[in-house]
Formats: sequence, structure tokens, C-alpha cells
Amino acid sequence: MTNNKLIEYLQRAVNMEMTAAHQYQLHAHTLDDWGLTKLAAQMREEMTEELGHSDLFMERLFFLKEAPELGFDKAPKKANSLPEMFKSDMADEEEAIKVYTEGARLAADLGDIGTRTLFEKIVLDEEGHKAWLELQLDLIERLGEKTYSSKLVAFGDDDDAED
Repeated sequence: MTNNKLIEYLQRAVNMEMTAAHQYQLHAHTLDDWGLTKLAAQMREEMTEELGHSDLFMERLFFLKEAPELGFDKAPKKANSLPEMFKSDMADEEEAIKVYTEGARLAADLGDIGTRTLFEKIVLDEEGHKAWLELQLDLIERLGEKTYSSKLVAFGDDDDAED
């Protein structure tokens, strides 16, 4: 049912998701440092989702009697601005969509419905991430980075008091 190429796609997916999780973790700390605590919290949610994706890919590898090899697809990198952060993340999401779509096609060709379905499910999640990133970049362009950022700062203990 499976072949080495499909296992390579699953391994790469694990590494891409581990990279994404740690990239979002770095973003969260960067955003905290910038005082954008509400956006930092969002990045921590993204980190958790990406870890969940890596977990699903690892689970599939074990099901296929393969041992996952944990690592990064590339090293996480600190951004110097919100647009840089969002553009970099969008490029990563586009790459994930491309790779996972290819993996789904290969799995379908091999008759591996479980792996195909997994790749397709995660592609839909990544498309949602990409749409969110596109919206953030659009908002920054329309509002300006300072105005956009002003809604992402939490003052004191009551994060919703300023909303």
C-alpha cells in the first residue's frame, strides 16, 4: 500500500509541522517582547495546532510501521516586523499546501485512503492559516502597522477592557 516516496512525504510533513510549531513559539516570544500580548496568545494557539498536526503525521507513520525522524525542515527565524512575520509564515503555509497536496495525490494513486485523507484535512487547515495571514497583511496595509498593532496590546489584568 505504501512506498518509500510516500513515507518521505510523511516524514517531511512531520518536520515541516515541527518547524511551524517552533516558529510560532518564537513569534509568540517576539510579540510578547514587543508588547503585542494578544497576538502572542494567538501565536501560541497556532503553535499548539501545528504540534497537533505533527502528532497526526507521526501517528500515521507508526500505523504504517515506520519510525518518525524528528527534526526541523528549516531553522525558525526571528522576524523584525509584523509584515515580515506574516509574509514569512504565508510562504511557509503555501509550501505546506503544495507539499501536502502532492502527498495526498501520491497516497490516492497508491490507494492509501487514510494517508490521503490526513494530508487533505491538514491542507484545509493550512489554507485557513493562509487566509488569516492574508487578512492580517491586508489590514496592516489598509490601517497602517501602528493602528493595527494598537488593538493587540493588553493593558493590565483585564485584556478585554480596552476592546
